[in-house]
Parts: sequence; C-alpha cells; structure tokens
Amino acid sequence: MSEFEAPVPLPTARKAGCPFDPPEELARLRGERPISPMAYPDGHVGWLVTSHALVRAVLADPRFSHRADLTHAPIGGTRVGPARPAPPGIFTSMDPPEHTRYRHLLTGQFTVRRMRRLTGRIQEITAEHLDAMERQGPTADLMEAFALPIPGLVICELLGVPTTERARFQSDMSKLMSLEVSTEEKIAAFGALQAFMLDLVLAKRAEPTDDLLGGLATAADLTDEELANIGGVLMGAGFETTANMLALGAYALMSHPGQLAALRADADLADQAVEELLRYLSVIPGTVRAALEDVELGGRIVKAGQSVTVSIPAANHDPEHFADPGTLDLHRPTAGHVAFGHGIHQCLGQQLARVEMRVALPALFDRFPALRLAVPPEEVPLRTDMMIYGVHRLPVTWDKE
Repeated sequence: MSEFEAPVPLPTARKAGCPFDPPEELARLRGERPISPMAYPDGHVGWLVTSHALVRAVLADPRFSHRADLTHAPIGGTRVGPARPAPPGIFTSMDPPEHTRYRHLLTGQFTVRRMRRLTGRIQEITAEHLDAMERQGPTADLMEAFALPIPGLVICELLGVPTTERARFQSDMSKLMSLEVSTEEKIAAFGALQAFMLDLVLAKRAEPTDDLLGGLATAADLTDEELANIGGVLMGAGFETTANMLALGAYALMSHPGQLAALRADADLADQAVEELLRYLSVIPGTVRAALEDVELGGRIVKAGQSVTVSIPAANHDPEHFADPGTLDLHRPTAGHVAFGHGIHQCLGQQLARVEMRVALPALFDRFPALRLAVPPEEVPLRTDMMIYGVHRLPVTWDKE
C-alpha cells in the first residue's frame, strides 16, 4: 500500500473558528478518493466513504450489515472482550429479520400524524423554558436552559418516563456518548439505564399507561428485557441528537443574521429551514456497516468482513449533490440529505425531531430577537470529544426590557 493509500482514522478535528464546517480532511478525501482505506481504533483496516452517492449506496445495500458483532467502531475506545450480538431489543444493531420485527412494531408509534399531535405539548414545554430563561436573564447557557430539557421532557412524555428522572438518564446517556469516558464507566452507565428502564417496564405491566411504552407493554409480544432495551434505544435516539441540533442550530442562526431574519419574516419557511439546518450541521459523524460478502464499491473491492464507515457530514456537503454546500441557505431545496440516514435503518424518530426543531427554534428567536453569544466564538466549547457533535455549553445574552 502506497503512502497515498495509507489508512487514516475517521477525521473529526474542526478548523479553529469554523464550528459548522465538517473536518477539512473529509472534503479532501471526497475529492481524491471517495472510498478510502480507514484505520479503526481497534486496529481493523476497513473503509471510509465520503461521497453522497456512495453513502446512499452503502446504506441501501443489504450486503452491508449493521450487526453489532460484525462491525468495528469507527471512533471511541476498543471493544472489551469478544464481539457479541446486540442484546434483545437493541434493534438498531440488528439486520433483518430481527430488525424487521422490531421496526414493524415501532413504526406505527412514530407516524407523522402522531408526531404532529405532539406539537401542542412541545409548544407548551418550549414556552415554559423560555419563560424561565426570561425570568432569570438576560444571560443563560442555552444548552442547559433550552436545548437539553426540551427534547428530554418530550421523549419522557412520549415514552411515559417520569419527568423527575430526566436528569438521571441524561447523565447516563452523556457517559455513553462520550469518547473520553472509560469502558468500565460506559458499562456501568448502560447497566444503570437498563435497570431503570426494566423497573419502568415492570411498572407499566402492572398498571398500563397511555403512552408508547405502556402501549407496547400491553399490546406487543415482547419480553421485559426487549421492551426495556427498546425504551433505552428510543430515549437515547430521541434526546442526544435533537438536543445538539437545537443548540447548534441556534448557534448557526445567530451566526447568520441574514438567514435568521428570513426565518423570522416568513413562518412558512420553518420546514425548509429545519431541513437545511439538518443538512448543514450534520451532528452524526458517521455510521458503520460490515460487508457480508465481497462488494465492488466505487471501483474498489470491499472484502467480506471489512467495516465501512459512511461519513454523514461529507455526504451532506458533497458539491456533486448540493450547490455551494458550505453556505447555510434556508431557501435551499434539500431533498436527499442523509442527516437521518438512509435505507432500512433510517431514523425512526425523525418526524419527532423535525417537529421539535420547527417549534422550538422559531419560538426562541421570537421571544429573544436580539439573542447573541455572550462570549467570543472561540470560547464556545465544541463536542469534538463526543459521538454526537455539537456544543457543551452555549452562553448567550439578550436585551432585557
């Protein structure tokens, strides 16, 4: 293998002063070799895919598996012990037919109609937190006051989790998503989350409730372990990504006053604005698959057993698909972005995330039209140490009347 072909780790470093741009190395790789040898943290040598067309091709191809026991993690620490299949209910790390069974049970719970029905409650939760910000202002950490609690409370309400437990699962999820927390701490956090969800499932078996977990507990043929793990997956997926999209989306709009003015002037622009922010920010660095057989991809042969990481930010900033991709343009037609993935593993809760962003971001700037950073941009701590990109804190200020 030549020096040019030397495997590289998944690029995650951001250019100083450019919090919204994907790592520069991704653009270089996409231009020179959109399927490149990649060095994985555990020593495995697989592939990194960076073009929009090839990313969609991998995610739609059944010859690439998402099984936990076949894939190598693209970032983070090395695996402890032998590879094992995903526990029952962790459907995001399974292939058909197991994945299909769980997905079929859950798809009916995440319809567009049901998510739209939640809009009123999301508006109430958002207003309550904006009221609290206004009372305590004129400064706040937008992550703590706005971006974390809103999706946390929404997913609690959807699943039927007591809102008093939000801080508990938020702490456990943060440990699971960190790249700097030890494997032992992650195992402990996962065990704590699993035990909490199991207690909740048993309570709902005993006294059925009118919520997603309560409905599954009485209507679906699922074991307690399956239902507890499904609940954990949904809590994590419905919380971390949306929280970071809300914070980073607000930061991006504050940094692009012309685009913010367009959004505030036209309420009908909200849906399109959400899609463009999802594309532009791309908080998920990538997802991984394993080849079940030798596969020709982009002129290269991916050997059976090799892992392939697809870069979501690189695909969503591919100039072959999106004109001037580095520009935030809320009027852009964004059909085809892969912020929620593609294929059978496309994000189940994407409609809920869209509703939360569509409600919360316009409401934030309607309440605080002069919202702005309270610190220089270089002092905003970025989540380059986490599995989901965003900001750790977002200090803001506004003009108090």
